[in-house]
Amino acid sequence: MQILRETKLEGLRLAKKIGRAKVLEVLSKKGLVGRGGAGFPIAKKWETSLGVKAKERYVICNADEGEPGTFKDKFILKNNPETMIEGLLIAAYVLKAKRCFIYLRGEYDYLREELEEKISEILKKSKMKISIEIVRGAGAYICGEETAILQSIMGNRGNAMYKPPHPTVEGLWGKPTVINNVETLTCVPQALVYDDWNPDYRLFSISGDVCHPGVYEWELGVKMSTILDTVKPNGKLKAMAFGCFGGIMPVNKNLSVSQNTICKEGCQHGAFSIIFIGEKHNIVDICLSIAKFYTYESCGKCTPCREGTIRLVNLLKKIKSKKADKSDIKLLKEFAEHIQETSLCGLGRSCGNHILTSLKHFKKDYMGYLK
Repeated sequence: MQILRETKLEGLRLAKKIGRAKVLEVLSKKGLVGRGGAGFPIAKKWETSLGVKAKERYVICNADEGEPGTFKDKFILKNNPETMIEGLLIAAYVLKAKRCFIYLRGEYDYLREELEEKISEILKKSKMKISIEIVRGAGAYICGEETAILQSIMGNRGNAMYKPPHPTVEGLWGKPTVINNVETLTCVPQALVYDDWNPDYRLFSISGDVCHPGVYEWELGVKMSTILDTVKPNGKLKAMAFGCFGGIMPVNKNLSVSQNTICKEGCQHGAFSIIFIGEKHNIVDICLSIAKFYTYESCGKCTPCREGTIRLVNLLKKIKSKKADKSDIKLLKEFAEHIQETSLCGLGRSCGNHILTSLKHFKKDYMGYLK
């Protein structure tokens, strides 16, 4: 990823030169997909919004980044906000939007002042008559979900909403709205300008029991041994977690890290956050910590998530207290599966991933607690 402190707006100028249709064609051919976790083709998302007849459209940059262990968007906001803003302007141009928003995680509010200065500077340089407003999040994890962002920006409680309609069709104030995350928008001008831009490069957020945590850029398919040689494990490793919602699996030095290889283990890559877990930790303790997080962050709108996350915590506490038996392990698995199948949004549908994957890969840790 290019770090350009003095942006020349080459991507924006090129976009205006070749026109909206050509921009979509280039982004489609280059294979740019969303970096927020879903991996949806950006050109297809923009085309869907343009296909809706509307006098007004909106663009939102999702800078909420509330997933534990994920901090690569913060790295961009601190070191390369110019290119992200340029990507936002290109999106506004293609989508004919006059009003844009940056939904900034509440804990990142200290970045607001410099971000506002950069926005003012780049808007002046671009000569585009659009507005970019920063909306500060209130610290709710659920607001990373696209429909909850819409509700929050409109001044409502940040609850997830039923889909369809999707935001690209009916978003802010009932108008088509495109939501892309920070890294995705930062890639837009780069994909347009550089012929050798590689769609397979990703930013990885690395943390946990390693000597050199931080943000790294690797190509999909990178060997786990390469990652470990770079970050230097702090002792023998036992497992790795992909944030909270991505699940937990053993560390395999021979693994080629990609969406497919991770999914084969029952996990999800998400935004490529890897939390390395040393052998001194019991996986049940890790799962209890994650389960408490989900209980706290549930918006409470749907019953499976509101009530189910509490039940998961209570069952894990029972296991840890050595008052559980095998039937409780079975019940824990059934609850996790049921909540995932019946919850309204991605929070509920992912809140059991850490439990299901840990039961698959680290069942011994659970059995050691049984009476």
